[in-house]
This record gives sequence, C-alpha cells and structure tokens, in this order.
Amino acid sequence: MEEVTYQGLTFVPYIRREEIAKQVHRLAQEIKRDYANENPLFLCVLNGSFIFAADLFRACDLHDAEISFIRFKSYEGMESTGKVKEIMGLNEDIEGRNVLIVEDIIDSGVTAAQLRKELDKHNPKSVKMVSLLFKPDALTVGKAPEYVGFKIPSKFILGYGLDLDGMARNLPDIYVLKES
Repeated sequence: MEEVTYQGLTFVPYIRREEIAKQVHRLAQEIKRDYANENPLFLCVLNGSFIFAADLFRACDLHDAEISFIRFKSYEGMESTGKVKEIMGLNEDIEGRNVLIVEDIIDSGVTAAQLRKELDKHNPKSVKMVSLLFKPDALTVGKAPEYVGFKIPSKFILGYGLDLDGMARNLPDIYVLKES
C-alpha cells in the first residue's frame, strides 16, 4: 500500500484489507449467532456502505436474510453539512421485521439517529446498526452502533467504499489524511 492523492490531498495507509476482512468475518459471526432463526433485512445505506454490505451479507450466510438499499447524503467534500438529505427511501414493508442498518461509518450520529427514527415509524420488530467504522469521540446524537468493526479517532478517511467527492471508493484498503 502506497500513499494516494485525491484533489491535491495525500492519504496514507490506515487499515489494511486483511484486517478489514477479519472484522467483517467477526461481525458476520456475531450477526449469524444473533439472527440464526430469523429473517433479518440488511438495509444498506448507499453509497459508502455498498462494499462492506456485500462482503458482510455474503459472510453472514443466513439463508432467509434479505438485503435492500436506501440512500442519504450528509457530506460535501471532507465536511459534514449537518443536514441529512434522503435521496432514495425505503421500499420494503418492515413491520414486525428485524432490520440491520449497514453503515460504512458513524461519526456524529446525525444520519443514524434520523434513520432509526424514520424506521421506527414502520413498526419493525427491532432495528440495530452495524458499522464498519465508528468514531466514538465524534458522536453527538443518538447511540453507538450495536455492531462495530473498528473504533477510530475523528480523522478523515477513504477507501473500501468511503469517498472524497465520489472518488477512492474502489480502494481495497482504508486510508487516512496524511498529517503535515
């Protein structure tokens, strides 16, 4: 893994693909244990979590599980706008269902809290969140995800689905902004 540059910013390796794969496997085993006799709906929050959601969904190997997608936007460049915009909403009936929201990263918690609130209006059996990355120091709204791959500091990262204005999602490793 080498340094990468996007929009004049340099990023250095932070979490290698092998470590990501280990955490995805661990999370999948926890979810499989907790939902062994259930029919959970994995609700992938686009765009950032699509790679993580695909890897996690396959690793869980729950025969009756389903996956669906919603899309929210709260970032412009490297900054959160503080506002959450729904781009593509829920299409499934989740009444009485166990829902697992799949996120790439939880930092302030604004998007996650809004999403939980919206889903609760549809009377699910349960709503839990699984996030590959969690920034506990940045959480200002809501609660921590029930399933967490990595707890990380409040730094800007990209790769493995995370982006900078749509770029770098295809990097197989996670990178952090290089400090001067």
